[in-house]
Amino acid sequence: MAKKSRKQQPGGTPATVALTTAGVPFTVHSYDHDPSHPSYGEEAAEAMGVSPDRVFKTLVADVDGALTVAVVPVAGRLDLKALASAAGGKRAAMADPALAERTTGYVRGGISPLGQRKRLPTVVDESATLHDTICVSAGRRGLEVELAPKDLTDLTSATLAPIGRVQPLDGVRDFG
Repeated sequence: MAKKSRKQQPGGTPATVALTTAGVPFTVHSYDHDPSHPSYGEEAAEAMGVSPDRVFKTLVADVDGALTVAVVPVAGRLDLKALASAAGGKRAAMADPALAERTTGYVRGGISPLGQRKRLPTVVDESATLHDTICVSAGRRGLEVELAPKDLTDLTSATLAPIGRVQPLDGVRDFG
């Protein structure tokens, strides 16, 4: 079961520190991460008892040679063509995981759109605006932050665009 706390412990993660510094209201949700779970995002939704449509995964892609952050619901997949278009590019591919980790300062499965080592262009799926709050990684596996979508887009200077697609039912998963 997820634990909730409105107070951030001293130090925190770079993501929670960024939120605290900005004075943005947020809730931290923590849970025991199971390394054998096939999807970090779905695991978070299940552990917190939150609809997968409100839990968003942070993916890093290469758009025409520039790393770009994509934030999409864990219930779906990233549409790389739509991301490229939203970012003003022509082609997009998933970034090398090691490069994504080095650039953001976070580990795969714990990459947050907030408090990254190097601020990257960010695109958030427009479905985020359908909810009062959404959850994104707080910067480590087993830790999520819940905040208003507008606060996320404001803090990351994100573009809103339709970059998420419904997950197919064939059991194929992306690495989010």
